[in-house]
Amino acid sequence: MKKMLALLAVLALLGHFSVQARPTPKDIGRNLQGTITISGAFALYPMVMKWSEEFRKLHPQVRFDISAGGAGKGIADALANMVDIGMVSREIHPMEIKKGAWFVAVTKDAVVAVINQANPLVKELQKKGIKKTNFARIWLNEEPPTWNELVGTRGNTQVHVYTRSDSCGAAETWAQYFGKNQEDLLGIGVFGDPGLNEAVRKDALGIGFNNINYAYDATSLKPMAGTVILPIDLDGNGRIDPEENFYGNRDALIKAIANDKYPSPPARDLYFVSKGQPKNQLVAAFMKWVLNEGQKFVGEAGYIALSKAKISLGLSRIGQR
Repeated sequence: MKKMLALLAVLALLGHFSVQARPTPKDIGRNLQGTITISGAFALYPMVMKWSEEFRKLHPQVRFDISAGGAGKGIADALANMVDIGMVSREIHPMEIKKGAWFVAVTKDAVVAVINQANPLVKELQKKGIKKTNFARIWLNEEPPTWNELVGTRGNTQVHVYTRSDSCGAAETWAQYFGKNQEDLLGIGVFGDPGLNEAVRKDALGIGFNNINYAYDATSLKPMAGTVILPIDLDGNGRIDPEENFYGNRDALIKAIANDKYPSPPARDLYFVSKGQPKNQLVAAFMKWVLNEGQKFVGEAGYIALSKAKISLGLSRIGQR
């Protein structure tokens, strides 16, 4: 009998330890593993690459498969369940929501107009800027105004207009600034953010638009070599006042956007999209991390952190799993 009682006591003790040794939710978080597939907007690509690097420092058994191909590809891939997360740099359309698009804002940036540094009227353009109505004339008219007309000088220097050929958030957002859609923008179509910036760099009379992180060099924080940012004359008074002159470096522009000094659009939220609310624990954990610890990497990567209210809304949408 004594041996039996001793054996039962040992078994009870082992049972106690086995219960105590079960991994807690916190422990499970430390041992995340698997692959997260992501595709879509060029605008979000640099930020997501940074997030993935930092997340893997905490969870080295997690792998990421990330590709940029435009917001249109991102949301199409997400809705087709080809990827876990679609990167989208525009508002989500009602029809996409009907098809099951679930989305959460993860950061913010903006689109800017870019011209060639060798433009013969570059000094006047930087001094006077361009009014919203004239920006619309450049991209919406079959015959855009001349550079001379835009700055009020004599001459007939033609404007060479470039736009995006791929379905993307940058073009959609830029068009929304004029109350239009991407399909309404005219010009020579070029694929991708890098391609559009390169096209303008090669054309002294060219004008295009870029997401911030493709308009500015990541090291110097100045506009990409051979280009300048064309300022928006926000109050339409024919000159760029000191409070409107924040295009010289990336951080100054980011601060202006954060302080609502740059119009929205072309400032906009950037989104993660999936087909329905994420059920995959790994994907949900990554999204939650992005909205919490991940926000501290936003500024250094050239983006704008979300407000506390938007972060709280995003976390509630993801839900506790």
